[in-house]
Amino acid sequence: MATFSELGLSAPLLKALTEMGIEIPSPIQEQAIPILTGERRNFIGLAQTGTGKTAAFGLPLLETLKTDVKHTQALILAPTRELGQQIAQQLQLFAKHMPAIRIQVVYGGASIMEQIRALRQTPHILIATPGRLMDLMQRKALSIKDISHVILDEADEMLNMGFKEDIDEILSHTPEDKVTWLFSATMPRDIRRIVSKYMPEAAEVAVNKGGEMNKKIKHQYVVVRESDKMETLKRFIGVNEDLRAIVFCRTKIATQALAEDLKRSDVKAEALHGDMSQAQRDQVMKRFKAGSLKLLVATDVAARGIDVNDLTHVFHHSMPDSLPYYTHRSGRTARAGKDGISMAFVNSAEVRKLKMFERELELKFEKVLIPQNSEIGIIKLTQWAEAVVNTKPIAGNKQIEDKIEELFAAFSKEELVAKMVTIELKKLSIDNKDLNDTRATGDRRDEGGRSDSRSSRSSSTGGTRFFINIGEYDRMSTRELADLIVEQTKLPAGEVTVVKMEERHSYFEVPAQHAEKVPKDFTEYMLGSREIRVNRADQGGSRREGGDRGGYSIRRDGGRGGFSGGRREGGSSGSGRREGGSGGRSFGGGGDRRREGGRR
Repeated sequence: MATFSELGLSAPLLKALTEMGIEIPSPIQEQAIPILTGERRNFIGLAQTGTGKTAAFGLPLLETLKTDVKHTQALILAPTRELGQQIAQQLQLFAKHMPAIRIQVVYGGASIMEQIRALRQTPHILIATPGRLMDLMQRKALSIKDISHVILDEADEMLNMGFKEDIDEILSHTPEDKVTWLFSATMPRDIRRIVSKYMPEAAEVAVNKGGEMNKKIKHQYVVVRESDKMETLKRFIGVNEDLRAIVFCRTKIATQALAEDLKRSDVKAEALHGDMSQAQRDQVMKRFKAGSLKLLVATDVAARGIDVNDLTHVFHHSMPDSLPYYTHRSGRTARAGKDGISMAFVNSAEVRKLKMFERELELKFEKVLIPQNSEIGIIKLTQWAEAVVNTKPIAGNKQIEDKIEELFAAFSKEELVAKMVTIELKKLSIDNKDLNDTRATGDRRDEGGRSDSRSSRSSSTGGTRFFINIGEYDRMSTRELADLIVEQTKLPAGEVTVVKMEERHSYFEVPAQHAEKVPKDFTEYMLGSREIRVNRADQGGSRREGGDRGGYSIRRDGGRGGFSGGRREGGSSGSGRREGGSGGRSFGGGGDRRREGGRR
C-alpha cells in the first residue's frame, strides 16, 4: 500500500495531510491521484460514499492551480449545499500551507448578493450547486469561459435530482480544451451520455464497482407494522447506549413528524430537510457533530454532504426503491475503519425487495428481533445500580440519616432492594408488548383491527371524493399518499382521507369547501415521467389510465418503482421551476428530490 508521499504530492499538501492525521490513501485516492497529477486528461472515478473522493480530486487539483492566473481555473459542481460546503471545508484544510489559493462556494438558500460580492475576489476554485451557478451566470456575476478543470462530484445524484439540463447548459459555456473529472457511485445511462459527449478518451478507475458495499457495514432488518415503527426505533435506542444514527424517511413531512415524536419521548433528535433555512440546518448539524444530538432524522437529499465518522447506525424508517439511494444511505456509517449497522424497517411484503437488494448489491440482510422492553428494563436498571454503587457518599444531616435508618430497620436488604427496583421500574413505564409480529404487513391496522384513521375513514364524512392515478404499484402506502396530498394541497393532515387504494389508482376525500382547490394544486404535478391526474370521482373518467394525461409508465432505469415527483420542469421548452418549486416531491427514489434552496 502506497503512502501520500509516494503518490508525488508536493510538500505543502503532505504537511497539511500529516497535520490532519491522514497518512494512508484510500483505494480511490491511491489509484486516482497519480493519474490526475500526470498528463492532462479526462477522468472517471467510480466509488461509493465515504471512500475519500474529495481528496482523490481535491489534492491533484490543488497541485495543478497557478496562483498568478487572474481568472477562475476550476469549477466543482455538487448536488447539494451541504456537499458543496463539505468540499470547500476539505479543500481549505488541504490548502492550509498554500495561502495564495482562494476557494469560494455558492449555493441556493443563501444571499445571492453576498455571493456576488465574494466572487469579485475571483476564486481559483469555485464550488457550486447547478441551480445557483445558473442564476449567477444569468446575472453575469461570473464567467466560466476560461475554466481549465471541471469536476462533477456525486454525478449520479445530480442527475437523480433533475439537474441533467442544467449540467448540459453549464458545460456548454466551458472551453473545449478543459479537462473534466467525473466522480460517481454508480454509472447510469445518462452519465455515460455525459462521458460520451464531453469526456473523450477518459481514464477510468472503479473502486467497489457494481455497488459493492463497505464490508464493515452489517445489513439488518426487522419486520414491523407501520404503527409500531416509532416504538421499535425507541427500543433500539434503549438497548444501544452509545448509539448515534441517521434515520432516513422519504418525505419532509414524515421527517419532521418523527423528529417531533422522538423529542416528546425525551430522545435527543432533530430533523433535517429542505424546508429548513440554511441557518437552521447549520445549527442542527453543529449540534449533531458536537454529539449533543443522538439522532438526525433526514431526507436523502438533505443528508447529502454530511460527514460524520462515528455513526453507529443508519436506520431506514422507509426503504428506498433505488439501489444507489440504499448505498448512499448505508455509506454514512462504518467510516474511518469503524464498524456500523444499516437497519431497515420493513413490512412482510417488502421483504421481497430486500431479496432484490441482496442480489443486486451482493450483500446479505440479517433478520433481527425487535428488543423486548424487558431487555431495556434490565439495561436501565443495571445502569441505575452501577450509578448507585459508584456514588461517593457525602456528609449529610445526621438527623435525617437517623430517621431513614429507623424507617429501613424493619426490612431486610433483599426487601429494600426489591422496593427500590420497583420504584425504578415504575419510572420506566415498561410496556411488554411484543412487536415481533410475523403477520405484520402493509395494512395499517391498530390492535382492534381498525385501519389507520387518516387513510380509511368512511365516505360518510360529507367530503368530496377524488380520483388520483397513484396506487399500490407505486410502492406507496396509504399514509405516504396522504402525506403527499397534504404537502401538495397544504391542507391540514386531518382533512385528507385516503379512502381506497387499488393497484394503479386511489380515492381520497377532502372537505367539500376545498373541492375546487385540490385539482388545481396538482396541475402539471409529475411522478417520474408520469403526469399525476386528480379529478372528482363523480365526474367520470376516473378509470382511464391511458391517454396523454393519465398514461401509466415505468422508469426502466429504476425498475418497478424508482419514481421521482415534482412540478414538470418547463414542458417542451425546457424552462420552468428549478430550486424550491412548490411541487417538488418524490416517492420511490428514496427521498425528497426538490432542489433545495430557493429559486434557481
